[in-house]
Formats: sequence, structure tokens, C-alpha cells
Amino acid sequence: MKSNDEAPVRLNVWVAGRVQGVGFRWWTRSRALELGLVGEARNLSDGRVAVAAEGPREACASLLALLRGRETPGRPGRVDSVAEQWSSATGLWTEFAER
Repeated sequence: MKSNDEAPVRLNVWVAGRVQGVGFRWWTRSRALELGLVGEARNLSDGRVAVAAEGPREACASLLALLRGRETPGRPGRVDSVAEQWSSATGLWTEFAER
């Protein structure tokens, strides 16, 4: 049985700024795959990008830091704000998709 520190988590993130039409979802997917995460990044009708990621808490926290970072190298677009929500993993995904 896994401890709470080892159990997979789900991270939902809503990213606002100039994040649509600039390669932001592709970049997010690439970073998530490097961190061994599954989930998705998708455009919302209000101009934000929604990111759902599942995996180890440390890897999800690393993705969140990359999404939030003011000076994240190579990140396309411009991030103005990031909202996050943590919960238990659902096991819904087997890969990380760009939608």
C-alpha cells in the first residue's frame, strides 16, 4: 500500500494570459511527458488553457512551478495568472493529450 506521499494525485490548473494559438498546450504536454505525468491540456472558450495532470505529487508540483514561473525558458505565450486545485487521482488517463 502506498503512503499519502507516494499516492498519485490530480492537479487541475487554469492558466490565463496569451496562452491560445501560441504553442502553449504543446509545450505543456512536452513538460508533462518529461515529468512522467498523464492528463490533458485543452483550450477553454474564455481564452484560458485548462491543464489536468495526474501522477506523483512532486512531478505535479514541478509542472505547476513551470506553468507559474515568470521566467520559464522556452515557454510560449504569456501567463498572467494561474489557479490550481489538488485532489486524488482518478486514473482516467493513460497518456497526456493536447486537446
